[in-house]
Amino acid sequence: MIVIDARELEPPEPFERVMEALSDLQQGDRIVLILNREPFPLYRVLERNGYAYAPKSFPDGRFEIEIWQK
Repeated sequence: MIVIDARELEPPEPFERVMEALSDLQQGDRIVLILNREPFPLYRVLERNGYAYAPKSFPDGRFEIEIWQK
């Protein structure tokens, strides 16, 4: 599992880090992206490129998005 804690990063760096991690993702691997906001533009890119995702929100305002190949 690849964990990307992007809570302190400014856009577009979180997006760029996810794209880089996706290029190395093997079948069965997962990425967990941690952010302070929900990344709606990223969801569209993931859907168009054959990835699935499961967002989870927490009371502290944090989002954790698990990403994998369909």
